[in-house]
Amino acid sequence: MRISSIAALAVLIASVPASVLRAEYTPEVKRAPTEPVWRAHLPGYGEPDYDAEVEKLIAAYEKATGHTIAPGAKKKVGLKIYSDSGPGMATPTALVKAVISALEKRGYANNNIFLVGLNQLRLRMTGYLPSLVTGETQFKGNPVFVLESNRYYDPVWFYDSPLPERFDPIFAAHQTEGVPNTSTKEEDRKSFLATPLFLDTDFWINLPVYTDHQVLGVNGALVNATLWNASNTARFFRSPATAPAAVAEMSAIPELRQTWLFSIASLEHYQYIGGPFFNSLYTKSEPILWLGTDPVMMDALMRAKINLARKHEGFEPISDEIRTLEFAETLGVGSTLIKDARMVDVD
Repeated sequence: MRISSIAALAVLIASVPASVLRAEYTPEVKRAPTEPVWRAHLPGYGEPDYDAEVEKLIAAYEKATGHTIAPGAKKKVGLKIYSDSGPGMATPTALVKAVISALEKRGYANNNIFLVGLNQLRLRMTGYLPSLVTGETQFKGNPVFVLESNRYYDPVWFYDSPLPERFDPIFAAHQTEGVPNTSTKEEDRKSFLATPLFLDTDFWINLPVYTDHQVLGVNGALVNATLWNASNTARFFRSPATAPAAVAEMSAIPELRQTWLFSIASLEHYQYIGGPFFNSLYTKSEPILWLGTDPVMMDALMRAKINLARKHEGFEPISDEIRTLEFAETLGVGSTLIKDARMVDVD
């Protein structure tokens, strides 16, 4: 599969033997129906607290949609976690354990629930990979796929864009130290997609953490599912316009959307300025869990929270020129109209 980016036009090309299918998205805004965001209130941040509230959220989703979660043909579920800001700003392990427990109650075997993260060192630092000292892990039996190992990208599935091919050598220097530049220009313009989530599972669940981002605006549900789920993405940060477009277009890939069941976000910690690098001086905490099927709405709601915190502390809001969410809305991924948000409390 190849996905190309040309201005605001997203073109999806799915290649199969003896046939080529092509679907185009026009710049006209096609607003998705406003989906609810289910909300739970955490009495605390321990594992029993998360267990109880995650179960309420998923049960409410099943009741409202009529979709009872149960093992399908592939009998596997993927969980896309976030650890790339390091300790202090990663998907809470208690949340991940609660989601695993809820899936086990619905018939999934523990070893068929796998975690997907980007960087090995940060996954280890945040408790998702075994300690090098003790060898112990909090996730016994759950495979952890490290995307930067390059073992989980399929050469058939990639996002292709006519953006500048080469990395910015200063921005990406730490990613390319000691690695000879033997790739071709054609390879440099491709971002390979991590296929286990949407090819090897019945469905997958997105578990983002929220920070601001100087190029993307909001580093949350959309970004965790797209740029932090693909290879060769540092090139998009050369221009403020390229990364938002890439996020929007990747999020509109039908195969990715069809298997993306929902996102669950904990507001146990989020950062309103200085992100995505963790800085405890600019973080806030709310004992709230969200579950939503519209990642654009979830990110738009968090953008409003981030801007409110910025205003309170005397900082400028996220720039209106960063159009990540609006681009995704244009492609029908979701809605930015937070005034129409339907918050459904499960407590």
